[in-house]
Amino acid sequence: MKNLLLAATLILTPMQTFAGQAQIVDAQSRPDGDGSYRFDVTLRHADSGWDHYADKWEVIGADGQLLGERILLHPHVNEQPFTRSLGKIPIPAGTRQVQIRAHDSVHGYAERKFTVELSR
Repeated sequence: MKNLLLAATLILTPMQTFAGQAQIVDAQSRPDGDGSYRFDVTLRHADSGWDHYADKWEVIGADGQLLGERILLHPHVNEQPFTRSLGKIPIPAGTRQVQIRAHDSVHGYAERKFTVELSR
């Protein structure tokens, strides 16, 4: 009886429950000129469609300041992991590293951030 109940629960539970948080699996940076940088960020998320997908990533400074944001305009159900870029992000002078954080439409911000070392 327990197995039947478990099976019924799994079948009736929306798939978005299983997608979990978005994860940054890689990020590269390079100077873009005038103190700004370009970031190429690779994310993984079990996008299930418009109801649950990785919808943005952000570049965060050491003090928690939002430096840049890349909005992801659609689900990437059949493209995992995927890479998207954003350039001309102004980085404060003297900054040696930033963090990238992912966001998805159900769980919000992922707990884990990805640290990127910057070269000048």
